[in-house]
Amino acid sequence: MGLAAGLFVLANGAMAQQTSSDGSATTKKPAMSGKHTMSNLSADDKTFLKKAAQGGMGEVMLGKLATVKASSNDVKMFGQHMVTDHTNANSELMAIAKQKKISLPKSPDPDSKSAQTRLKKVTGTAFDKVYIDHMVNDHVKDVADFQKEADQGQDPDVKAFAAKTLPTLKQHLQMAKNVQSGRNMSDNMDMNGTAGSGTDQKTDGTSNTPGGTTGK
Repeated sequence: MGLAAGLFVLANGAMAQQTSSDGSATTKKPAMSGKHTMSNLSADDKTFLKKAAQGGMGEVMLGKLATVKASSNDVKMFGQHMVTDHTNANSELMAIAKQKKISLPKSPDPDSKSAQTRLKKVTGTAFDKVYIDHMVNDHVKDVADFQKEADQGQDPDVKAFAAKTLPTLKQHLQMAKNVQSGRNMSDNMDMNGTAGSGTDQKTDGTSNTPGGTTGK
């Protein structure tokens, strides 16, 4: 199989050889193709994976804090959504990184750490406001990053992960905006987690646009 095959063996572990009935050697192929498993990702794909990993850890860290310190039930529920959804997404991300032989950061991003420091200093409705405002701003950035990767990513596995996770992030953003403006967390959302008209309807058919921020 030549030098190229020898290098492939070194990179992916010893490939077992079997002997056929005529005495010639046959090579057993590995379970996964090396085409997309080696760390030959583009710089942009690598950056996306590492940034997504740190951001996901930050969402879980802050979500856990919200489930304990938030005064609003909606904020507590939102925090639990962040813990559950981002833990699942982080697991998928780690599996992809392992397959691609990419080392991911072990701690959240600096922005999440800074938010954690601020949140530990406030309580009650002040906590709710600081947390949900951060979630809105953070998810605006997340949606933009995942949309870019879904549209422009080069590695098919990384690109597919971004496309799969994007609807959940859009849902998180709308949920956070609803809580921020005083609506119920699930108000005004369609099947894709995106906003509706932005106006709630009363039973008499007139519109009611809620205002105010939770925690003010």
